Amino acid sequence: MSSARAERLVNLVLCLMSTRQYLSAERIRSIVPGYADGAGDEAFFRMFERDKAELRELGVPLETGHNSVFDTVEGYRIARADYELGEIHLDPDEATVVALAGNLWDSPELAGAAHGALVKLRAAGVEVAETPAAAIRPGAAAGEPALAPLLGAVRTGRVVTFDHRRGGPTGELVRRTVEPWGVVSFRGRWYLVGHDRDRDDVRCFRLSRVEGPVRAVGPEGAVTVPDGVDLRALVRASAGPQPVSGTARVWVAAGRAAGLRRTGRERGPREHAGRPGVEIELDLRDRGTVARWLAGHGPDVAVLDPPELARAVRELWEAALGAGALGTRT
Repeated sequence: MSSARAERLVNLVLCLMSTRQYLSAERIRSIVPGYADGAGDEAFFRMFERDKAELRELGVPLETGHNSVFDTVEGYRIARADYELGEIHLDPDEATVVALAGNLWDSPELAGAAHGALVKLRAAGVEVAETPAAAIRPGAAAGEPALAPLLGAVRTGRVVTFDHRRGGPTGELVRRTVEPWGVVSFRGRWYLVGHDRDRDDVRCFRLSRVEGPVRAVGPEGAVTVPDGVDLRALVRASAGPQPVSGTARVWVAAGRAAGLRRTGRERGPREHAGRPGVEIELDLRDRGTVARWLAGHGPDVAVLDPPELARAVRELWEAALGAGALGTRT
């Protein structure tokens, strides 16, 4: 779908949701951007019929009717109660995750979709960027150069070919032909999951080991994802369990970072810098991953032990501060 048509459909939906009366086709033509641009009558009605069919295929409850018994012209509207989202509730830490996820997609191909998702959540009354932790932007890039083309291939159901370095940075570079099922983020890395045609088996590929361009081949819709497949479970099994290298003691502010508290083991109430909270214990499997996770909560967490983890979190904060200062100067 072209961007002009997508914008026109959005404008049409907004128009039909903003009225209680049925709007005639001519009235819609005169007020909806994308229609009132000088198109002839025949061209307009063909365009309008295609748009109506598209909205119905998308599940938009388009109603037709008349405003009164004396009205002979059929009109259109959308019943808001049948189309609007239900009320959305996010805990503070969940809102932070949404905001950080939106910030994460900084590639040109994905930035528009992420921004649109945040706008829709805010329009529904969900604030996703007001908590202090949400002001901390992940310092790492959103993904790999292969991320956007692989996501596009997954969406269109096309087979992909790419060069993948097996076993690490110095491993053999092998050409792969894969039916992509999905892309998963796991332990701070991106993985492609799909059917490897060369090995006739399900495989997971770390995107950081993909070198050169990713090429989509064959027709759209050629890839079928098996019913009930659990992509994350496949990646978890492929990556293998990480050994626990120790534990960390972390203070968490009262009423914040609920997901962090659920992951750890609570040791009891504790104050820090005059703020009430709890002390929790976390397993350390990957210090870098845990440090990034904790740093994302900003002043709502404090590492009590070990010192090297606290130092790693401080370094991430300092890097974020430096990046922000650099952006301001630029």
